[in-house]
Amino acid sequence: MNNHRELLERAEKPARESLRLHPHYRGKIEIVPKCRIASLDDFAIWYTPGVAAACTAIQRDPELVYQYTNKWNTVAVVTDGSRVLGLGDIGPEAALPTMEGKALLFKYLGGVDAFPVCLDTRDPEELIRTVKILQPSFGGINLEDIAQPGCFEILDRLRAECRIPVWHDDQQGTAAVTLAGLINALEVVGKEFDKVRIALVGAGAANLCIARLIIDYGADPDRIVIADSRGTLHRGRTELKATHARKWEMCLKTNPSRVEGGIPGAMKGADVVIALSRPGPGTILPEWIKEMADDPVCFFCANPVPELWPWEAREAGARIVATGRSDFPNQVNNSLGFPGIFRGALDVRAATISDGMCRAAAEELAAFARERGIGEEYITPTMADREVYPRVAVAVGMAAIEEGLAAEPLDREELKNRAETVINRAREETETLMREGLIK
Repeated sequence: MNNHRELLERAEKPARESLRLHPHYRGKIEIVPKCRIASLDDFAIWYTPGVAAACTAIQRDPELVYQYTNKWNTVAVVTDGSRVLGLGDIGPEAALPTMEGKALLFKYLGGVDAFPVCLDTRDPEELIRTVKILQPSFGGINLEDIAQPGCFEILDRLRAECRIPVWHDDQQGTAAVTLAGLINALEVVGKEFDKVRIALVGAGAANLCIARLIIDYGADPDRIVIADSRGTLHRGRTELKATHARKWEMCLKTNPSRVEGGIPGAMKGADVVIALSRPGPGTILPEWIKEMADDPVCFFCANPVPELWPWEAREAGARIVATGRSDFPNQVNNSLGFPGIFRGALDVRAATISDGMCRAAAEELAAFARERGIGEEYITPTMADREVYPRVAVAVGMAAIEEGLAAEPLDREELKNRAETVINRAREETETLMREGLIK
């Protein structure tokens, strides 16, 4: 019991430190110059009158905006605050700390200049229009923490109507990293990807995209059972047809035997459970793990608190336990994916971020971990594995080129050099500011 208290104390520490340090720094990001300013005379180049030459050059050839400005490396992190982490609909102001954190990870891990854009609207049309008219300033759009079912329509519309890549990280980002972790977890326990029974707990944007991606990779849809707050998904859930098109699609594609019984029914006999549902602890009970197949693989990835504490899952018989948190082994979290994925997409000026590009990212993440030696407590890289991000960028960029989505196709070596240069510069910049005392 003492050990459990110590583990719980450690798990609760980040929240306490967050309330201490956020007001200390009054935000996590800021804008700093990237050009030399040797004297005030330089502003004649960077601003008036010299800047007019750059403006008129872009007016004549709009594609020059990617060479004359920072558009090539900028992403807007857009939310309406309707489904933030596991906190739900907390509004755009309360979402801002999370969006700043996302921008910080974009920069430090991927060298991407990202800006939080928290919109005070619940109207999907207004959000879509706002993103579209922001396009001249950004090289890509990262939709974040937008509630379903609206998030699906918003993403589909923006991907179809925008001229820059748009993705919803809670969908493709989470799915890519989860697929990477699942590939390696099944190798550790010695089970085949197309033979395992998989329970998905939660039928939000993340798990519905995970289902799509793992089926595309080779999971048998007949062996997948998805549970939402009202039971399991199957053909009998006809009430979803009119209101939740993506859920209904999975009703038709998975669980042909109509397994019922909610979460415990979905988990019974399963080899794998992937939970992205209501934060715990206690959303999933230890006794449900005991009803799973031998050597169960458990991904409990609700944020900020997993559906079940990892130590409780292990005591119940879980062979491998993953969460979305960095303070436990096996972090299966978007932070391993989106910095490198967007780095690769931006570097080749991809028109979109396809499922194929996400699959390439997942395979590279899994391969990276295998090269270092996977085990029960190391199925994915960690954020400390800094070499993984350029590798993911290269894999994604090459996939975009192969799919004909790249406006600026580069060879593998060029992609590698560009990604490493930009990412290393971002890290060195932060380290220099800390060393010089400019970041206290």
